Amino acid sequence: MTDEALDFRLLNDFQRDFPLCPAPFAELAARLGVAESAVLRLLEGLRREGKIARVGAVFAPKRIGASTLAAMAVPPERLVAVAETVNRFPEVNHNYEREHRFNLWFVVTAGSEGRLQAALGAIEQVAGYPLLRLPLLHEFHIDLGFSLDGKTDKVLPGDSRRRAFVPPRPLDEFERRLVMALQEGLPLFIRPFSVLASRVGCDESEVLERIRHWCAEGIIKRFGVVVRHHELGYTANAMLVHDVPDDAVAGIGETLAREPGVTLCYQRPRVLPDWRYNLFCMIHGQLRGDVEARISQLRSRLQLRDYAHATLFSVTRFKQGGARYA
Repeated sequence: MTDEALDFRLLNDFQRDFPLCPAPFAELAARLGVAESAVLRLLEGLRREGKIARVGAVFAPKRIGASTLAAMAVPPERLVAVAETVNRFPEVNHNYEREHRFNLWFVVTAGSEGRLQAALGAIEQVAGYPLLRLPLLHEFHIDLGFSLDGKTDKVLPGDSRRRAFVPPRPLDEFERRLVMALQEGLPLFIRPFSVLASRVGCDESEVLERIRHWCAEGIIKRFGVVVRHHELGYTANAMLVHDVPDDAVAGIGETLAREPGVTLCYQRPRVLPDWRYNLFCMIHGQLRGDVEARISQLRSRLQLRDYAHATLFSVTRFKQGGARYA
């Protein structure tokens, strides 16, 4: 297998269902028919190139800690300076310029609701502009991987694998240390979970058992390779929002989430009079024209043309990283 073909397999096939065993990279190598050293070398190369953010856990929203999407309307001449100010907060893990009056969009994550609200207040005060707070109300499809081959295998609301929502609970000291270690990603070593265990102060078996338990509970949404779509050529990134009647949003959201081109789909609150939209989805593509055509087809086929909408393409990526819960 060529390095290019192996890169694609690593990027596409192991965003989920990563082997949770003492020597996971040896297991990946066995599945791919190559040496363990080749897997580690290529993953390290992909990380250096920025094509992957990390190998590790993606935690489910609202299962540990607290988070929200936020937006600001910033004068264009002040946008870069304000974005840099926002980026200084460690609670901010994504920060994008988008085409809209509300032109700065970022995600804020903290270990608790109280810390989240404190961070939002501080950001608003330091930035000097009112903050639009748009917490998650209902997820229809969130971060189960980014398909590079056009195929999808989505876990959606009607799927038997989906579990009822369980409110977040405080982390004990062991869990807090493990979350902190996992935030950095899995070390690219032969026994990565042993390295994590040494950082946390426990046995390797305890780390693996807790990660498996979190995956089974749905606290970890997926465990595997976390790709960076922009570096892989998917530079046309659009947030499509609709104003849907409250009694119809669940049905429309579930239908929209099943569409192959939709990578994220969720309900967030309206904030009137400034923000009228309550149904959000993300669509990524390599060319803007292709994404615009896909959006037009979706709105026509799903009979969404009667609902007000906006399409917010990303312009500048100011920050992109993993959520910081602790």
